[in-house]
Amino acid sequence: MLEIKASHFRWNRRVEFAETDAAGIAHFSTFLIVMEQAEHALFRSLGLSIFCPVDAISGSAAWLGAFGDAANLILTWPRVRCECEYFSPARFEEELIVEVWIARLGSKSMTLLHQIWRDQTLLARGKMVTVCSIKNRTTGQLVGCPIPQGLRDSFARWHDPDPEPDTPRN
Repeated sequence: MLEIKASHFRWNRRVEFAETDAAGIAHFSTFLIVMEQAEHALFRSLGLSIFCPVDAISGSAAWLGAFGDAANLILTWPRVRCECEYFSPARFEEELIVEVWIARLGSKSMTLLHQIWRDQTLLARGKMVTVCSIKNRTTGQLVGCPIPQGLRDSFARWHDPDPEPDTPRN
């Protein structure tokens, strides 16, 4: 049985037919999509969304004035870096176990690490760096901002600064 640390979020999903080639093997880009879906599931586990109204976030009042009317602002997390290392293919209808955790929680950005498993086999390991940003609904302007304290407190549950994920168990 795969052992996952308590500080690592776990999410399961199946490989869909549309994600595979004629041989039923998942395209490499599927792993990046799965990583992003797991990130969104982690946010939902905290009662959050990748697009969250700023006025709904606790601890945001201290810096809101610099960006305008809170009712017109969305907090979001664009990627500035994404990488994936592949070890073994995934196939149609296989159940994947996706493990994700926050390895670094900076003042404006965070680094998420991912491991994608099939049973005891590590299929891929990935890393995403995202920047906390404010989007103005009217102008579409996007600008980096500090991570609100309320979010930092929520993220603490999934924060594990250990930079070395497990080694492949093939």
